[in-house]
Amino acid sequence: MKTVVHLLRHGEVWNPERILYGRLAGYRLSELGVQMAKATGQALVGNDITYVVSSPLERAQETAAPIAAQLKLPIAVDERLIEPTNVFEGKRVSVGDGALRDPRNWWALRDPFTPSWGESYRMIAQRMSAALQAARKAAEGHEALCVSHQLPIWTLRRHVEHKRLWHDPRSRRCALASLTSFHFEDGQIVGIGYTEPAAHLIATSPSARTANTAAIGRSEAESAVKRPKPGSTEA
Repeated sequence: MKTVVHLLRHGEVWNPERILYGRLAGYRLSELGVQMAKATGQALVGNDITYVVSSPLERAQETAAPIAAQLKLPIAVDERLIEPTNVFEGKRVSVGDGALRDPRNWWALRDPFTPSWGESYRMIAQRMSAALQAARKAAEGHEALCVSHQLPIWTLRRHVEHKRLWHDPRSRRCALASLTSFHFEDGQIVGIGYTEPAAHLIATSPSARTANTAAIGRSEAESAVKRPKPGSTEA
């Protein structure tokens, strides 16, 4: 039996202060972000989606709303799809703003491999894997849509592909309103696909381009998932 679970990153957020908003309440989609959600919904017309679930954060809920309305489906909420915790939440920590040179931040930045500034990659991978399996079961034989955030989606993908979890954020292939699709056969992941339905909108917006830490191509053919060798481990 074939099942597909799509992991959708939310659209652009209205954030004129350019802070790391993390799990803070009140950060909603910008007007462009709403257009991105609608573009993704249009791209999914004809897909056999029977289950829609979202992170509890506003930006994810707002991204899910037009798609769920189009499909005439309710939006379930799964706390496991939420953004990770981060000690820099509410602060400006963009490249070039001096955050890395401030001695007050050095302790939080001491370990980029766990990482020391927030929820561990292992914990993110574990909860996202559980959310992925729950969505698969809810849409068995059909398709599910899960709306989440960039780091959780990318961490889940690296976990599934048996790659080390720590990474350079600039290498993430998870643009705004992109779809990372996990293909299952008889409960086993057999491939991963990636598309960017809102790429044309990102191209028109400097702020949206900045929000994408890695625009490495606009689409990616479904790739097979390699099985780990016996005794192999991942960081």
